[in-house]
Amino acid sequence: MINMTENTVIIGIGSNINAEANIAQMLKMLEKEVKILKVSSLLKTKPIGIENQPDFTNGAIKFKTDLGKDALKKRLRRIEDQLGRDRSLPKFGPRTIDLDIVVWNGEIVDKDYFTRDFLQKSVKEVSSS
Repeated sequence: MINMTENTVIIGIGSNINAEANIAQMLKMLEKEVKILKVSSLLKTKPIGIENQPDFTNGAIKFKTDLGKDALKKRLRRIEDQLGRDRSLPKFGPRTIDLDIVVWNGEIVDKDYFTRDFLQKSVKEVSSS
């Protein structure tokens, strides 16, 4: 089924393996498929869970897409895979890129939003204007 409506989405982004290069490459890949409206500042954060690894670079991106939520999740997962995301590593382990839908058409859909200050800050930044 084709989704004829345009969805406004905010995704959280994170990386602690060659973060600057991987985030830049992810943005190039993403902008071929969606209309990027705003990219937040990037924040350095301490790892959660497994602490013996490099700090993370986190942020958020607001964009419009005609993809439905499930199709967008698959598209984001494909971008993660293309950038070398190793899914065999532990949940809170190092990663080249992590892309999660946080806000879908104004509704918070990721429970991590409520426990991660950096995510709230990034979402607030791209939500304004």
